[in-house]
Amino acid sequence: MELAYKIVTVVAALWVAFSAYSLWTKKAYTADPLRAYGVDEKFWGVLGALKLAGAVGLVVGFWIPFLGVAAGIGLILYFLGALVFIVRAKWFGHIAAPMMYLLPVGASLILMSLI
Repeated sequence: MELAYKIVTVVAALWVAFSAYSLWTKKAYTADPLRAYGVDEKFWGVLGALKLAGAVGLVVGFWIPFLGVAAGIGLILYFLGALVFIVRAKWFGHIAAPMMYLLPVGASLILMSLI
């Protein structure tokens, strides 16, 4: 079970870090929806930093478990907030996007609790 936890956590962390990178570099597949949702560009740097901090925190959780839990909870709250923005903007077809990040992070927390 510990191996599964580590694999899922590393994959989730890399996936979230990639999301931060795509936000910072304003890739069209990230930037265009955020503009449509009404997220001001002045917040994008901070949002990317929060994602990266969460990704690093997940991995640091291998050695300092409470930081991994805190990072996982923070990322879950972050992506739940993203879902709220998407629903508020009535872009229901985009609900899958934050779920792609939310589910691996949640799986990491569940697996962590099992070891």
